[in-house]
Amino acid sequence: MRGWSLSAAILLTASLAQAQTASSPSDDHALLRQVVSEVSQDQLHSTIQHLVGFGTRHTASDTRSNRRGIGAARRWVASQFQAMSRQCGGCLEIQTPSQSFTGDRLPTATEVMDVLAIQRGTSDPDRVIVISGHVDSRVTDPMNATSDAPGANDDGSGSAAVIEAARVLSKHRFAATLVFAVLSGEEQGLYGGKVLADYARAHNWRVEADLNNDIVGNSEGTNGVRDTMHIRVFSEGTRAVETQDEANRRRYNGGEVDSPSRNLARFIDGMADRYLTNFDVRMIYRTDRYGRGGDQVRMLEAGYPSVRVTEAVENYNRQHQDVRVENGIHYGDVIDGVDFAYLAQVARLNIVSMAALASAPAPPSGVTISGAVSSDTTLTWRASPGAASYRVYWRGTTEPQWSNHRDAGAATTLKLENIVIDDYFFGVSAISSDGYESPIVFPTVAGAFFPELPAQTAAH
Repeated sequence: MRGWSLSAAILLTASLAQAQTASSPSDDHALLRQVVSEVSQDQLHSTIQHLVGFGTRHTASDTRSNRRGIGAARRWVASQFQAMSRQCGGCLEIQTPSQSFTGDRLPTATEVMDVLAIQRGTSDPDRVIVISGHVDSRVTDPMNATSDAPGANDDGSGSAAVIEAARVLSKHRFAATLVFAVLSGEEQGLYGGKVLADYARAHNWRVEADLNNDIVGNSEGTNGVRDTMHIRVFSEGTRAVETQDEANRRRYNGGEVDSPSRNLARFIDGMADRYLTNFDVRMIYRTDRYGRGGDQVRMLEAGYPSVRVTEAVENYNRQHQDVRVENGIHYGDVIDGVDFAYLAQVARLNIVSMAALASAPAPPSGVTISGAVSSDTTLTWRASPGAASYRVYWRGTTEPQWSNHRDAGAATTLKLENIVIDDYFFGVSAISSDGYESPIVFPTVAGAFFPELPAQTAAH
């Protein structure tokens, strides 16, 4: 206590005592328990079995056959979405946006088509929650469009999670819009992610979250290590679209670990802690695996919060390999390499996260903070449609998770007395009248889920 006055110590102790710990849960939601229980391991197996049955789903493979190639696979996915829509009274709108691309792995102009099932929100339809996975597959040679490329795990597993999410969530209604996106062209240059991002921008979607599932069905690594209890969630630390001026302010005042994508990852981690059994999120502070990429990169480049969901341990003998046996080692991405009990857990995590995000109000916008040369810190924000109350969070600058919070009621400002701005990071969430809580928003544009565009580039 050296250097402190007794009165200052008493003030700080009293202030911290008034804080609630961030682990105090909101109301437990029966709907979220229900959607977790509705995931079917058999449905996941059936989906991947059908996808593997198309032989190859290489982006440049046959598009006319109904039995083999990327075209047959995309049409089958669309048929699954259409069948679900019939069962929910037409609640899913099926769209197939496409663009033509050429590149190092597509020397001939090739149409890249995504298959989207859109479930419109009931009260906040412009706010969008996306789950994505890519349906295309490959073997050792990325240019080989004819050899069998089963793609059971990469990324049949992600596509299966998307389709299962649509099957479960289309039975329910949500405030925000849900988009179930099965993409193409990932292996040739993340083209499907660009098609999705461009479609979102063209339709003025306010994308709150993209959960990109890529390689999520294997539980045994190349080295024989098994892990059925964890999933990795990769998230960028700073916004891919920040300007130089924004970067300068962020470097000075903080925000390197509080991008909207990073706080989305924290939200997903919280869903696992509360609603799943023996399954936890490992937050990875990277946009993707070292030197590698996925379709979430294109969404990030468009300014949309996005994370990559990937299995805890990878088997590289089953990724990007010709199907074969050499020296007793099995190579190739075949269905025997998928752990369907593990994949079901991944699907549950995605589904409960989407349901929670779409049921909560939008994260607060316009969050600002003040408190320089003051013993107090004040946060201010704009009201979120559908929010009944708000919650202010803070944590030490080296803490990975939010550790303290204080409820603000319906107010759009809160002063934290005797909490010094210099010593903590802060954030705000919005809460509905029935207790659904949004992700936490770090103040200023560094943490904004819906940053305001300059007037000359604002969407019309």
